[in-house]
Amino acid sequence: MYHHVKKLMYTVRVDEPDPKFGNMLLEQFGGANGELAAAMQYSIQGLNCEDPGRKDLLMDIGTEELSHLEIVGTLARMHLRPLKSVREEAEADPLIAIAGGGGVNLFNSMGNPWTADYLKITGELDVDLRSNIAAEARAKIVYERLINFCRDPGTKDALQFLMTREITHMRAFSLALESMGKPSLSIGSIAPTPGLVDQFFNDSTGQGDLGEVDSRGPWNEGESWEFVEAPAFKDLRGAENTGPAIRAQSAPPEGLEAVQGLLVDELRDLLHAEKQLLKALPKMRKAAHSRQLQTLLQHHFNETEEQVERLNESLRILGSAAHAKPCKGMAGLIEEGEEVIAEGKKKEEAPADLALIGAALRVEHYEIAAYTNARNLALQLELPVVAQLLTLSLGEEQNAGQLLDQVAQPLMSAARMPRNVILDK
Repeated sequence: MYHHVKKLMYTVRVDEPDPKFGNMLLEQFGGANGELAAAMQYSIQGLNCEDPGRKDLLMDIGTEELSHLEIVGTLARMHLRPLKSVREEAEADPLIAIAGGGGVNLFNSMGNPWTADYLKITGELDVDLRSNIAAEARAKIVYERLINFCRDPGTKDALQFLMTREITHMRAFSLALESMGKPSLSIGSIAPTPGLVDQFFNDSTGQGDLGEVDSRGPWNEGESWEFVEAPAFKDLRGAENTGPAIRAQSAPPEGLEAVQGLLVDELRDLLHAEKQLLKALPKMRKAAHSRQLQTLLQHHFNETEEQVERLNESLRILGSAAHAKPCKGMAGLIEEGEEVIAEGKKKEEAPADLALIGAALRVEHYEIAAYTNARNLALQLELPVVAQLLTLSLGEEQNAGQLLDQVAQPLMSAARMPRNVILDK
């Protein structure tokens, strides 16, 4: 919760109001690097933070920034006071004088409204802490420039207090980041492409009109750096090009053996599922009353035979025997389907077929999930042929689900129709 105490964190004193300087102060009230932006950024990061200790840090500093906002707002209001009554001062900034009544509002020094676009919130704690360090550094520079343009001693003292707290916050954020023990260039969880990450592209070459020249330093030479000279011209130089080329090859997936083993298990599970379905589909077709449903189930039986062949081919590409792994999920779904068939014998045709479609849809969604996961594993392993085979089967399962929905629509209307209604032939 928040509670407002009627006391400023730092008591401000303005001896000589300066409306033009008051307008400058609005940069720290409603500007991109201002106190409101900082308060919102840190507080929302804190709300998102799962780490109790660093959440407390973010909420503490976010709340302090609200106190800073109150100081800056009070300073600005005191400097802008002449705009309320003095015509000549009001002419300096009609927006504040006329639209705002000579007071502060959530605008920057140019009259642009505050926006949440100022906030840098990623939900990745170490990335957010780096953003906060940079935000404090920018705010420190803004305060420094305000101090340099300020003529009022009391205002300077308040600005000095606020500027100093920016350094305190920057220090706290830096230590919090350091305590996480993450290397400075370790961002996220996906590793960068080896080789490519160590290449520096010399994309600005030659000597400029103002004497600029190509420069070398620790940012592009030494340690593991590989200097790539003018990449844009490499293809034009032909045989003369002897320098290193761009290492654009993607990083190989980590844990290839484990991922491939998982894919093999998925394929064998699917193989058993499809073979069980080949036995179940003729029973479902025989139990169906709707000719459309019968045709659809027969068509999907033919597709399932092809899907079995694709799974055998995928396992062959992976160098694995086409042994089926018992699929308990499909076994359970087929058992439910058999119960639906048995119960359907006691129902009228439309409700019986609708129940049968429900059982078939459960099967389709189960297979869609399995094929989606297997296809994604194949893509991760960079196996385009296997991925394509699985994508074909996935598309057939998705299409079968849509067709079952279409067949169900007229059956629902028929199931709602009273028994004593005689259809007009």
